[in-house]
Amino acid sequence: MYEPPLPEFLEAACQFNRREFFECHETLEGLWLKETGELRRFYQGLLQVGVGFYHLLERRNYHGAVRLLERGCANLRFFPPDCLGFDMARLTAEAESCHLKLLDLGPDRISEFDTGQIPILHPIASR
Repeated sequence: MYEPPLPEFLEAACQFNRREFFECHETLEGLWLKETGELRRFYQGLLQVGVGFYHLLERRNYHGAVRLLERGCANLRFFPPDCLGFDMARLTAEAESCHLKLLDLGPDRISEFDTGQIPILHPIASR
């Protein structure tokens, strides 16, 4: 359905997996700004999820993390589960789980969030 991922997207995926969420944001923003088709929403969704985790890890900003994880997951749900060769269904489900755990903890207990639960992007095996 979509062309193979651009090298910039593959770099963003590596940055996401290394938890370099600020850098990932910068890379995805470049792709998002250039994209005029429906992948624009995909890039935006992944960007929002990454920034949500940035708010969680680096800023301890509960409201920013919750808001961006919710928006990002909503955007990613519009795309195939294997969009651009990555298991986006898994990422979305795991990010939604993090979102729910944050809601359960609330702003006063954000430090109790297990950061080991932050997902990574898993490539889909070639057929």
